[in-house]
Amino acid sequence: MHLARFPRIFLAHLPTPLERLDRLSKELGGPEIWIKRDDCTGLSTGGNKTRKLEFLMAEALAQGADTVITQGATQSNHARQTAAFAAKLGVACHILLEDRTGSNDSNYNTNGNVLLDHLHGATTSRRAGGVDMPAEMELLADRLRGDGRKPYIIPGGGSNPTGALGYVNCAFELVAQANDRGLVIDHLVTATGSAGTQAGLITGLKAMNAGIPLLGIGVRAPKEKQEENVFALAQRTAEKLGCPTVVSRGDVVADCSYVGAGYGIPRADTLEAIAMFAQLEGILLDPVYSGKGAAGLIDLVRKGHFSKGQRVVFLHTGGAAGLFGYDAIFAEERKALVV
Repeated sequence: MHLARFPRIFLAHLPTPLERLDRLSKELGGPEIWIKRDDCTGLSTGGNKTRKLEFLMAEALAQGADTVITQGATQSNHARQTAAFAAKLGVACHILLEDRTGSNDSNYNTNGNVLLDHLHGATTSRRAGGVDMPAEMELLADRLRGDGRKPYIIPGGGSNPTGALGYVNCAFELVAQANDRGLVIDHLVTATGSAGTQAGLITGLKAMNAGIPLLGIGVRAPKEKQEENVFALAQRTAEKLGCPTVVSRGDVVADCSYVGAGYGIPRADTLEAIAMFAQLEGILLDPVYSGKGAAGLIDLVRKGHFSKGQRVVFLHTGGAAGLFGYDAIFAEERKALVV
């Protein structure tokens, strides 16, 4: 599979590290846990969207765009990485932020990723939760065209077949790293939301016949809807690559037991996972994606879902900048540490 056939801008710091988590593995007493550090992709603290944006922004420039439009939740990691990519390339960036949590916390609404969006020079505007965000982006694009601009719309999360190519490439990268060190990967686990990361990974893994089961830990949608979204995108990605039948419905598996009250609202086990990774491994997770993904991983290890002696890789999707917008949720934990 020859990804060089597709336009790409090489800005991500790749390959990202693949590290063994010795202290976390010992604490949980189950499988040997490894981590794929896609929080280290570069550009404004990194994250999984940078891989997607290498292909999306290349396509935008190939089409002559001078402006990109995208959307996400208030503390969107994707929005922040898009703003950074646009700044690097000298392209205007407009971001529509959807209020999915109903939070009135000024820190949540202005700090963290929102602060970085603005530092990178992006303009932002807010939309109420549940609004048709693709339609809102089209309306903005029409207005910009009327002003003589050439906008390119990037879907939420960068999740379309072009963006998913970034995670087809990540699958190749991960398997190459495992091969180079004689590491047999028994399971791969990651957070799944807008579907592009999981869809790209499963397409790449199946195209290589890697034999590595992939589990997505859902952060928003119910299980059936999440799996259908991922499968539909995986099919479209495989068609783009010229291998339309490589992914079957049974290859797409999501566990959506850890969503809690909704997207962007962390549960107690999310906070526990964030604390465990920080205190045992010095790694920062976020409360929206990687924290919930890690909570699922930890719970499944405790329940014996993964066998002792197996090797499980957790793909870290980044997002630590979002922690600064969630300061209030850590208040009680901080009080307990004051002496």
